[in-house]
Amino acid sequence: MKWETRVTKLLNIDYPIIQGGLAYLAYSDLAAAVSNAGGLGQITAMSLATPEDLRREIIRVRELTDKPFGVNYAIGQHGKGYEEMVEVAAEMDVPVVTITGGNPAPIFDILKDTNCKKLVLVAARRQAQKAESLGADAVMVVGQEGGGHLGRDDVGTMVLVPQVVDHVSIPVIASGGIGDGRGWMAAHALGAEGIEMGTRFIATKECVHASAAYKKAILNSAEYDTTVIKRSIGAPARVLRNNFTEQILQVENETPTYEALKTMISGTANKRFIYDGDAQAGFGWAGQVAGLITDEPTVAQLIERMVAEAAAIRLKWGE
Repeated sequence: MKWETRVTKLLNIDYPIIQGGLAYLAYSDLAAAVSNAGGLGQITAMSLATPEDLRREIIRVRELTDKPFGVNYAIGQHGKGYEEMVEVAAEMDVPVVTITGGNPAPIFDILKDTNCKKLVLVAARRQAQKAESLGADAVMVVGQEGGGHLGRDDVGTMVLVPQVVDHVSIPVIASGGIGDGRGWMAAHALGAEGIEMGTRFIATKECVHASAAYKKAILNSAEYDTTVIKRSIGAPARVLRNNFTEQILQVENETPTYEALKTMISGTANKRFIYDGDAQAGFGWAGQVAGLITDEPTVAQLIERMVAEAAAIRLKWGE
């Protein structure tokens, strides 16, 4: 069965499945596993301390796979300092760069003389149109079900994806609430030509940096066991609900300022849970799709299963 879309042709991959940026988790082991399984794996650049660290991760990915991979730049929380990281991608001829948050134009400028494909994560139709006008090769559209940082309009994937598809000419990749072959085929029905998954890839064997407690929390979650923090400061983001996130929400209710929240929403607090498993002192990003995740396969097993599920759906409907 053929799985070719404009996304597979653009990225030179077998299946239009992209692994999300996953702050502090998306490194060479996971990225290579996803790429080797036929999707597009990614390294998270801004979770690394220095450009040399990123260079080493890129070298490591190329030791583990000869397939295309990407580097994700989450620039929304990094007003300065990402330029040197992007220059590493340009110098090392990285096949794909994805951009989360902030204005992608400066990154596009750095990459203008390269063959790098440029994808931008958006959470609104107007953002997608802007990304296209700036030169994005594709947009990844995240609905309010997604984990991590979201749009401010609370629009779900089911509505947002076709809105974007109808208003841009570049390929659209759906994100948010997708974790199996059913979600993949639903995204195609909405007009998307690929999918991005974050939370589902955390609960895999190759996501070696995620603590056992973090993975267990995802596996034990129902669809209502996430919550949105940082809404009070204009930067809504979905996390697993735990004691610490309840404390964050209480502070937001009483003192809704960045200064009051900054230590609680920091990368350090994030790592206390995702690395150390401390639910009393840290938080972990996750989407509502956690309610559909019940096992921890290898990446290859996950993608093989998704392909089989998607193939069965296509046959059922006579494709």
